[in-house]
Amino acid sequence: MQGVVVFQSQDNTCNIEGLKNHYNAADGAYIDAICFDNINFKYEGIMISRAQIKSLIKREPGFEDITCSLRATVKQPKGILKESKKVMAIARKFTDEVVRPMSLELDKKMHEDPEYLPWEYIQKVNEWGLYTMFIPKIFGGQGYSLSCLFYLLEEIGTACLAMSNLIGVHYLGYASLISSWNMKMIDKISRDVARGEKTGEPCIISLAITEPNAGTDSQNIELMDTGNLACHAQKTDNGYIINGTKIFISSGHLSTWHIVHAYTDLKKGSENTIMFAVKTGSEGFSFGRKEKKMGQKACVASELIFNNCFVPDENVCIDNRGLRNRSKGIWHSNEQILAYIWGASRIGVSSFGAGAARGAYETALKFASETEINGQLLINHEWCQCMLADMYINAASARIAYTEGNYANGLYGLWKILNLKPLYYLMKYTHVKFLDKFYMWLWNKPVMTLIFRKLCLDFQKDAETARVDGWGSLAKVLCTDAGVKNCMMAIEIMGQAGIRHDRRAEKILRDAKLLQIYEGTNQINRINVFKRLIAPPYPQTEIFTAGNI
Repeated sequence: MQGVVVFQSQDNTCNIEGLKNHYNAADGAYIDAICFDNINFKYEGIMISRAQIKSLIKREPGFEDITCSLRATVKQPKGILKESKKVMAIARKFTDEVVRPMSLELDKKMHEDPEYLPWEYIQKVNEWGLYTMFIPKIFGGQGYSLSCLFYLLEEIGTACLAMSNLIGVHYLGYASLISSWNMKMIDKISRDVARGEKTGEPCIISLAITEPNAGTDSQNIELMDTGNLACHAQKTDNGYIINGTKIFISSGHLSTWHIVHAYTDLKKGSENTIMFAVKTGSEGFSFGRKEKKMGQKACVASELIFNNCFVPDENVCIDNRGLRNRSKGIWHSNEQILAYIWGASRIGVSSFGAGAARGAYETALKFASETEINGQLLINHEWCQCMLADMYINAASARIAYTEGNYANGLYGLWKILNLKPLYYLMKYTHVKFLDKFYMWLWNKPVMTLIFRKLCLDFQKDAETARVDGWGSLAKVLCTDAGVKNCMMAIEIMGQAGIRHDRRAEKILRDAKLLQIYEGTNQINRINVFKRLIAPPYPQTEIFTAGNI
């Protein structure tokens, strides 16, 4: 028989070499697996027990912290690979036909008229179906895995980061909505986006957290209570009244729905955060100024003003009523929600950074392959070859970093459930009409929100939260720094041509520099890497406290 044979030796050890070619004469079949029962493994002189393996792989850096991609090859559906190839092909076609021809003219137009809004491009994105592409089929979208999103963002980012961000920030808003696990609201807004695609009226989602005096303070749970939060939510009958201002909200003026964070107690925001879905046109909600930025000009950064803006209970994504019974308490549940958001969104910014690094590299490579110095092509000068090699290494390293963070999200983060094989294949191969008929009814049941919050908040381990959040920050720092570095090297190679607008290098640099600042400055993200990936074995460490700021 072909199967498993158990060997037990007198000295509790077993030499694998001696068993490698073991042959079962009874049926003439080689044994395909050997199981050892309560013995030590001995291979080429190395002896190690199961208990030792378990203990040693927990040593920093932990095995699970550094092998997300390896684990994903086993645990995630194989269909994601096929989807990723298709998404990359679509992204390259879209970049060739839409983004690259428009990017320089759009940047110039935004510089000349900062009040201009790029609706023509938004319409193109909507026509291509990119705003519903990564919305699950059970919510009316096309159902591509969110794991594939970042390859699309990198590809488009090689030609224009602003135009990539006009897609990416929509999914930032969507990711924030998902992190509430309010299934009724997720279904409602998802179907608004799908309806907007069909009617030709784009429905985009934005995330509104940053305030005039609270940028980092509003993004980190430890800093909320000592910061200057000002966006207040007052509970009233059947809803809340919001007063305050949000700034630097990407695509604010272009968005239909805004996922807004406000606070019932401004001095204790960490335990009093409310997530709202506010629709453009709501009474008491208006747009303010558009920021005049150095780069990513096409992706407008908006001021959102709330003046006695009433939000009904049905548009509350999550508040303390939804967190009070969580096993980890309100404070830690709010921390989890922020970790879900930033763990995902910073991978998006990381893919922008990789796109900038690659775009700068490709721009410099093209220039070097066409330009002669002293009768010899620049690409044939050894110093230039070394610089181009460094640029290639930077771009490749950036892609590896955000891919690892992407895998962390797929295994432990925001789209963990969607990547479970049974659910993934159920959605992939079930006809959308059946999904609509069954699930649209199901999502309106409050019990579904309770179930998903139980699964995604109560059952998420602290180590998984740290892994997702930590890799988000690690990738964000590495990728955005690589993007800026490659832009500087491209201009160094190209000389005076590099600072000309029509040669693209200076635009990529202006766009890339913003990446080091938004979604948490790289300095803050370095501290978060320390908090999530370095500090856990050292309980005496202080992070984000009055003593070390």
